[in-house]
Amino acid sequence: MKVLFVSPGWPKGRLWGELGFKFPSLSLAALAAVTPVEWSVELCDENIEPLALATDADLVAITAMTPQAPRAYQIAAQFKAVGKTVVMGGFHASNLPEEALQHLDSVVVGEGELIWPQLLADFQHGRLQRLYRSSDLIAMTAIPIARRQLFAGKKYLFTNTLQTTRGCPFDCEFCSVTAFYGRHYRKRPIDNVLAELEELRRRNSFAFFVDDNLVADRKYALELFAGMKGMGFKWLSHAPIDFADDREFIKAAGEAGCVALFVGFESLNQEALKAMGKVTNTATSYLEDAQVFRDNGIGILGSFVMGNDGDTPEVFERTLAFCEQARLEGAIFPILTPYPGTEVRRRLEAEGRILSNAWEDYDMEHVTFQPKGMSVAELQQGYDWLNRSFYSFGSMYKRIWKLHRSVQVFGPMNIGFRAALKRKKGN
Repeated sequence: MKVLFVSPGWPKGRLWGELGFKFPSLSLAALAAVTPVEWSVELCDENIEPLALATDADLVAITAMTPQAPRAYQIAAQFKAVGKTVVMGGFHASNLPEEALQHLDSVVVGEGELIWPQLLADFQHGRLQRLYRSSDLIAMTAIPIARRQLFAGKKYLFTNTLQTTRGCPFDCEFCSVTAFYGRHYRKRPIDNVLAELEELRRRNSFAFFVDDNLVADRKYALELFAGMKGMGFKWLSHAPIDFADDREFIKAAGEAGCVALFVGFESLNQEALKAMGKVTNTATSYLEDAQVFRDNGIGILGSFVMGNDGDTPEVFERTLAFCEQARLEGAIFPILTPYPGTEVRRRLEAEGRILSNAWEDYDMEHVTFQPKGMSVAELQQGYDWLNRSFYSFGSMYKRIWKLHRSVQVFGPMNIGFRAALKRKKGN
């Protein structure tokens, strides 16, 4: 038996579809790792290769985030038209299983590792169920090493992505992570992670921890950093801005090889931060905090949500000025997006402010709700201006002209984002 895993492509003319550097889907490699040995596995990632309907696979399995859902449904229809059985999982299908079931033969809700072998067994015996929902979360001790052979021959930037924890102890209203994993913060055994890292460093000295908050458990993270020290990795992950408050902790991360962290600043307005539930952030200390990261050899990819209820049209120039003053090496500026399953969607629905359920526009680049402090057009135009301005050569010079060890990551990243924005404009 054979299963074909499919990762739908991002549309051309969208920022994420135009970026030249691609990363693989770790979730599909995790499913491949728990696929029984009598099954062969294959991957098609539309972001790097065209989809071929001519396949000898017995089963097609798709994963998709919300903006990829329309393309996922198209793919499902194409495969079903040639007689294939198609199943789907991921954030979107988990939040809207009834919608997904209109297009799929079967849907997996939530974490897939426990239920996936059962689905395959049911398929083999002709009793595939319409809906699979695991009765429990997988024990972190049971998570196998991802089956990265799935990525062989693919043109990814690198495949050294791994996960040490799941979930986040916080509950920001715009975040899909809590909706999917819950607020319980679960951790893999340190020895398991270090063993996986030993295997990965044979391939590449860079590693990316996809954890949504790598440092939520200080004791755990310090043990991990101590084990990584001397391994020679240059690594990236996610952390809150208040990581800077613990100088011993952030120093340990730098000494373990951390060169860059994704940091959710979200807003420069403290009232907006309070409203969205971003309890770890203090806007008045952002400049000092950013310097602490840099002093420990860690560059910042900042995230600022545009379109919060406290935002007015001046937010765009103010955000750019801050980014340049703080010398943030990189940043993204997502438009507030009311993803299914999130608290912000429930609130905006109750207020009658959702303007569109065209899922392809839920890419953090398009306005899908009615803002309070500006018009839809002002939010869209401000977002576009901010991206162009931040990734202009003048802004890059202000932010990254001084040599810093993170420039090996952020130099190419800035050029890549600038090129993607130009291609997006040309489409």
